[in-house]
Amino acid sequence: MSTQSTTPYLDSAVPLAFAHRGYSPDGIAVENSLLAFGSALEQGFDYLETDLRTSSDGVLMAFHDESLDRATDGTGKFSEKSAVELASLRIGGLEPIPSFEEMVTAFPSARINFDIKDRASVRPLIEVIEKYSLHERICVASFSDRRRRAVLSKLSKATTSSGGMASIAAFVLLSGWLPRRWLRHILHDVNCLQLPVTWGPFRLVTEGSVRRAHLLGMKLHVWTINDRAKMHALFDLGVDGVMTDRADLLAEVMRERGYW
Repeated sequence: MSTQSTTPYLDSAVPLAFAHRGYSPDGIAVENSLLAFGSALEQGFDYLETDLRTSSDGVLMAFHDESLDRATDGTGKFSEKSAVELASLRIGGLEPIPSFEEMVTAFPSARINFDIKDRASVRPLIEVIEKYSLHERICVASFSDRRRRAVLSKLSKATTSSGGMASIAAFVLLSGWLPRRWLRHILHDVNCLQLPVTWGPFRLVTEGSVRRAHLLGMKLHVWTINDRAKMHALFDLGVDGVMTDRADLLAEVMRERGYW
């Protein structure tokens, strides 16, 4: 069961459900598009997960890959294209790549969990957060703790943040034996941990790791779960949130468990 949160973003009496890159309905591959985000909200989701990259001329956009080849009808590196060039491309051959500003204004009630994919995104991200006063609507995440902290250090108000790889490693390696006050000092700017169930041969999400996260005052969210039985098992374990590509399945599980 979720414990009391210290941030408005995480404050919930029930576990959170995140639509990972939105939801692509009817099997069409339109991840990280306004259509995908809107489809997730139609399923009942309040929390959207996305990725942030910046065009060659400094426009912050919702896009995952370093290359355009897999997800769009274009080719080459995302970072080498201007915003105008990127606007001409289509995700899955169908949907335009949205800017982050378009995303936050199109869905003003949504809470957004984003992964900062490149250093160039730090400055434009800070500008968008401040322009729209997004501090209580967002979770700042990145595999790079340096990028994550670069954003946090320049914001005018506190916001929610998920630990990067160094923070996760500290938790996994130290939480079983280091005094809590010392580890909490190391992870002072981390409100939640967002982990896969396993990493290589190591199982990261266990009853023990959930308990240790809660003792540190942090939430524990799990990505990316697309199986109904695994969703139920994780909620039974006490995790505070699940990210999925299958928003339709997770919505059903949330209703079955009385969370929605």
